[in-house]
Amino acid sequence: MLTELRIKNLAIIDAVTLALAPGFNVLTGETGAGKSIIVGALGLLIGERASADLVRTGAEKATVEGMFDVSGREALIRDLDERGIDCDGTLILKREVAAAGGRARAWVNGSPVTAAVLAEIGRSLVNVHGQHEAQVLLGADVQLEILDAFGGASAARSATAEAYEALAAAESAITELSTRRATAQQRADWLAHVVKEIGEAQLQDGEEVRLDEEARRLTHAEELQGLIGELTETLEGEEGVLPRLGHLQRPLASLQRIDPSTARLQELFDAAWYALEELARAAQAYADGVEHDPARLDEVERRRELIFRLSKKYGGSIEAVLQMGRESAAELDLLDTAGLDLRTLEARREAAAMRYREAAAVLSKARAKAAKALAAAVDARVPELGMPDGHLFVELLPQEAPSATGAERVEFRVALNLGHEARPLARVASGGELARVMLALKTILARLDGVPTLIFDEVDAGIGGRTGLMVGDAMRDVAAHHQVFAITHLPQIAARAHHHIVVSKGARGGVTTSDVLVVTDEARVDEIGRMLGGSTESATSREHARELLATAQRPTSAALPASPQRARKRG
Repeated sequence: MLTELRIKNLAIIDAVTLALAPGFNVLTGETGAGKSIIVGALGLLIGERASADLVRTGAEKATVEGMFDVSGREALIRDLDERGIDCDGTLILKREVAAAGGRARAWVNGSPVTAAVLAEIGRSLVNVHGQHEAQVLLGADVQLEILDAFGGASAARSATAEAYEALAAAESAITELSTRRATAQQRADWLAHVVKEIGEAQLQDGEEVRLDEEARRLTHAEELQGLIGELTETLEGEEGVLPRLGHLQRPLASLQRIDPSTARLQELFDAAWYALEELARAAQAYADGVEHDPARLDEVERRRELIFRLSKKYGGSIEAVLQMGRESAAELDLLDTAGLDLRTLEARREAAAMRYREAAAVLSKARAKAAKALAAAVDARVPELGMPDGHLFVELLPQEAPSATGAERVEFRVALNLGHEARPLARVASGGELARVMLALKTILARLDGVPTLIFDEVDAGIGGRTGLMVGDAMRDVAAHHQVFAITHLPQIAARAHHHIVVSKGARGGVTTSDVLVVTDEARVDEIGRMLGGSTESATSREHARELLATAQRPTSAALPASPQRARKRG
């Protein structure tokens, strides 16, 4: 749960530290005192958009920190550990917004994170509900999720989704193979021509390079013969290099007899001699291979022309031509093999379709049962929220085609007034009514909701009197399973809270500033009296406030520790 919220230089807030308690926390104060700013601060911790406009006038940056007790939330702690974030049961989320440009930064337990990571972690800890947030109830997907959560159908829904994925994969494979076979049938004559033409050419990788080299030799054979002849004559002719070098052997031998230190000269001579001999042999071998053969040149040029034509036609290189031949042959093979493959895939599809129908039937049965139970539960709850004639109808409507979510879609219909027919929730509910329907659902689903802290932002719009008491009681009931934080203008709701925080606005150093204070005992009586519209000095208002507080002191299903006595303030 959220144990402490620290806000600095945000809008008209200078610096406050707001201590929160388990159970039902309520935030009250005059209009414009800054209650919505505190909700906005919580929004920053769950990834809402940051803006330079949020920074207090004259400050360089705004900072929001939330301290959470996450003891026992092993899955969250494991997730944090995988992200390289240490957590010993206390988690601190921090968001900072700069006045210059509105650049925002985020940290989790001191480790810098992206806004997306902060939002993912924050939204697993805090859920904000208000008139605008209640609009999510209008979505069919959300309504279906609510129904499945209420009916405990998560496993059946997962099984249905897995079966649908298998069915969709089989159908996709059939469609792809059928399309490929149809295309092959349309292109069969052309494919056969391609396979034949490329196959008859008997191309080899790298052949064009070898042919280019041979063509150059054949084209310049006479010139090459002259050049290599000159080289061999210079090396081995009567006046060539090698015969003349042979005459050096005698003086070298004499030098060594007189001065053995000249043996190095003999080594150099031998190396030169062997190198020139090797050069002469290589030159002669090359000369033997150079032949003026016009017939062979014509043959090479025809082969080069064939390769050029096929390369230009089928991809630009021998490698591309060979690949085209392989692909065309494989496509032709489909005409022989696709029939058997399609029969195999169709059998796979039928098996997948049967598994899907079985899984969807189990899910549909669970939903039908849950629809009746959810409608009855809401019907029992909405009169307590100021809608005595309200009824919820959970309609299951068949899907036109199978889907990952099952064989039906869901639509919540309501009749909130006597004599009116049930209509879709989006068409009949006002903002306040919608928020109360959401609250009724939240009280019913409270045990199933994994988010520990729920924020209710002025869901009391358009109600008062006894209905306000009922809404307060509903929030108190939700607080048996969650930490609840509500912003309200109604004394009836405020009196139901376990922990009461007041926001006030004043001037400090010539600048408007919001402060917060936890009120108890007589201070709380004063605040409830003010909300009732009377003076804090009015005995009547104070007596009425005491009555409201007294009626709220009834046991709840959750054991709640004592609340902090005062929020700490800085600045």
